[in-house]
Amino acid sequence: MADRDEKDVESAARRVSDAGVFLHIEDKRAALAALDKEIAAPGFWDDASHAQSVSKQASVLRETIAEYEDAVALLDDARAAFELADEDEAFAEEASNALAHLDGLLDSLEISSWFSERFDGGDAILTVNPGSGGLEAQDWTEMLYRMYTRYAENKGWKVQILDVVPGEGIGLDKATIQIEGRNAFGMLKSENGVHRLVRISPTDDKKRRHTTFAGVEVLPVLPDDIEVDLNPADVRVDVYRSSGPGGQCVNTTDSAVRLTHIPTNIVVTCQNEKSQLQNKEAAFRVLKAKLYELEEQKRAEELAQLRGERMDSTFGSQIRNYVLYPYQLVKDVRSGVETGNVDAVLDGDLEEFVIGYHKWRVSQ
Repeated sequence: MADRDEKDVESAARRVSDAGVFLHIEDKRAALAALDKEIAAPGFWDDASHAQSVSKQASVLRETIAEYEDAVALLDDARAAFELADEDEAFAEEASNALAHLDGLLDSLEISSWFSERFDGGDAILTVNPGSGGLEAQDWTEMLYRMYTRYAENKGWKVQILDVVPGEGIGLDKATIQIEGRNAFGMLKSENGVHRLVRISPTDDKKRRHTTFAGVEVLPVLPDDIEVDLNPADVRVDVYRSSGPGGQCVNTTDSAVRLTHIPTNIVVTCQNEKSQLQNKEAAFRVLKAKLYELEEQKRAEELAQLRGERMDSTFGSQIRNYVLYPYQLVKDVRSGVETGNVDAVLDGDLEEFVIGYHKWRVSQ
C-alpha cells in the first residue's frame, strides 16, 4: 500500500474496539430493544407527548448503533482490501480510502462519547442578552443570534424562534431560540457565558473603538418525565401584543405571553408563535428549564460549601473575545482556540471552537 500499512489497520481495529466499549454499544442495543418493544405496544400513541419522547430516544440510539456498525464494516473492508493489495495494487487505494473514512467516523463517535451527562443528547434553549454597551450591545446581540442560527442550520439542526425582541432602533434586546438536534445541548454548553466584542462602532460618528458584551445562556429542553417544583399559582401570566416579526395574527392580537415566577422573580417571555396558547406552552418550557437550572446551582453551591470550595457567584465569565479592530481575531480564553477569520465565525463557522472547548473540558 502506498500510504497505509498493516499497522494502520491494526491501530484502526483497536479504535473500533475501544469505541464499542466507551459507547456502551451492548447496553444501547438492549435499551433500544426495550424502547422498540414499548413503541410496538397497543395504545403507545395515546399519549402523544410521551410517544414522541420515546421515539426520539430510540432514534438517537439507533443512529449511534448504526454509526458503530458502519465503523465495523469499514474496518472489515479495509482489512480485505489490504490482503488483496499484494496481488492487485488497485486495492491499496481502496484500503487507504476505507481507513480515511473510518478515521473520520471514529473521530465523530469519540466526540459523541463526551456528551454523557443527563441532558447532553437532547435539545437546547439558547438565549442571548445584551450586556453593557447600550445600542452597541443590542447590535452585538443580533450578531450572536445570527451566528448561532447559522451554526445550527449548518449542522442540520432545527431552529425554533421562541422570543426575539427588537432593540431601540438597532439590533435586538433579547433573542431566545430552541435548537433541536443530536447532542445540541451537550455541544452548545460551550457557549454559556459572556462574549466580548471589540470594534470600531458603527454608531459612533467619531469612529472610536468600542468594547461590547453580551451574555449567552444555554439550558436543556427538559423531558416530560423530569419533575420541577413549579406551582401554577406561583406564576403570573400576562398577555400583550407582539412587538416582533411574525406570521398571520402576530402583531394584531394579544398573542405574546409573559410569565413571572413570583417566588424567584424569574421572567420569561415568548411572542414568536402564532397563538397565545403556543406562546404560553413555549414560555412554560423555558421557565421549567430555568427553575431546574436554579435548583441544580443551589445543589452545587451546597456541595461546594460542604467541601470547602469557593464558588463563582457572578452571572458568568468572559469566555471568548471577538476582535474586529485593530486586528482580526476570535480567541476562546478557556481552550486557547483562535482564528483570524472573524467573518466565517460570525457566519456560523463555530465547530472548531465548540469541539476545542470540549477537548479542553475533558482534559481537565
